[in-house]
Amino acid sequence: MSTDSLFEQLPTSQGPTVRISFDGIDYQVPAGSNLAAALLLTGVRRFRSTPVTAAPRAPFCMMGVCFECLVEVDGMPNTQSCLEPVQEGMVVRSQQGARQVRQGVDDDAPAAQLRQE
Repeated sequence: MSTDSLFEQLPTSQGPTVRISFDGIDYQVPAGSNLAAALLLTGVRRFRSTPVTAAPRAPFCMMGVCFECLVEVDGMPNTQSCLEPVQEGMVVRSQQGARQVRQGVDDDAPAAQLRQE
């Protein structure tokens, strides 16, 4: 199964950027974009791997339904990158295998709020 992206970047004017890191590599990405879109723009095609076969996965729906875009952001696993706005200095890692359920965490709390706690 191909993991080639079906998304193409439209021509845009150059605007402000922020610096993020993905798996140890620094990137300048458009400020105001969501993390999944920003990483796709840089050429990242493997956001996580499946638990059974370690097959690569990347964003599919871009609206928080499919969970294919899970990554670790600033030490917080299971972050849906399509719903997460990019922020200066964000440290992002690809997620390996099964996601771990966090104990004692309010499932309705936004990921950005959980990182601040």
